[in-house]
Amino acid sequence: MSLDNVPRYSGGCQCGAVRFHVTGAMGDASVCHCRMCQKAAGNFYLPLVSVRNARLEWTRGAPKRFQSSNEVQRGFCGDCGTPLTFEAPDGIALAIGAFDEPEEIAPKIQWGTEAKLPYVDAIHALPEQETMGDVSSATYLTRLVSFQHPDHDTDDWSPSGERGAAS
Repeated sequence: MSLDNVPRYSGGCQCGAVRFHVTGAMGDASVCHCRMCQKAAGNFYLPLVSVRNARLEWTRGAPKRFQSSNEVQRGFCGDCGTPLTFEAPDGIALAIGAFDEPEEIAPKIQWGTEAKLPYVDAIHALPEQETMGDVSSATYLTRLVSFQHPDHDTDDWSPSGERGAAS
């Protein structure tokens, strides 16, 4: 949050081709379990936050869109495929995982629970391990170099390290 008490957020896709800023208070955050959101995210559910009356600005690139129903479009990065938006007649919601600081946006409700996968509520009880906790079972992790865009705005970004290739 800025000094003038106006909430400000930034985020973008995994490769950095699409970036956004949100200025102002957003609506409630939610987790949607509906089958469309599962497919759009390629995951168990899709955490989203409504832009509401805040100002959304695409600061690098723009999402491509898929018409997932007669009423809804889904925005995503055309380069890396990161899910970015849920666009309905009542407004736009952004994927919480696409924000630079997703921990600041806690979901307050679950939707589409008729399609909730039966094991989702038990995930928190599974054993936990940090990424580097067992490199013997995934030795490539010791050589891994991330090409993912950092969680902050950049003037210039190329995932291969060649600055200027993607602007």
